[in-house]
Amino acid sequence: AITALIVFVILLSVYISWRFEWKMAVAAIVAMLHDVAISVGVYAILNLTVAPATVIAFLTILGFSLYDTIVVFDRIRKVRGRNPLLTEEMINDSVNQTLSRTVLASLTTWLVVVVLYFSGAEGIHLFAFVMVIGVIVGTYSSIYIASPLLLMFGEGRAVSQEATRQIVVEDAAT
Repeated sequence: AITALIVFVILLSVYISWRFEWKMAVAAIVAMLHDVAISVGVYAILNLTVAPATVIAFLTILGFSLYDTIVVFDRIRKVRGRNPLLTEEMINDSVNQTLSRTVLASLTTWLVVVVLYFSGAEGIHLFAFVMVIGVIVGTYSSIYIASPLLLMFGEGRAVSQEATRQIVVEDAAT
């Protein structure tokens, strides 16, 4: 199970680094690891047994969180455009633009896993329980952890005057 989680995180790191930039990849991975750590922590506090369904639930939480984070990061990239400086306002605007989509998608997923937990067969209870916790944690981490990490990792630092001048020249040409 640990090997599967490690391989999954490594492959996701490669994908995010390819799709976005490395700072976004690191921020997304930190947020994903936060989600799993909180879910595992709740699971451990309640002293529940580990089963294959729980490992599947943890992997599903990673995927759910990553998808939500990618949606927010994609909007940040579009709002930022060619501006070399990512600001708090850009992140705030991006999060606000994706907030209704994030809340609705998370709410519908959460409602389904709550129904699975209360009315599903015995074999699905562990999966559903982990998912109930994971959906909540995954939703707030994409907004309140992954996005601010971009600023903490220096994404908002000004670039050199030459790089700024080059962007202005390219924008004027188009």
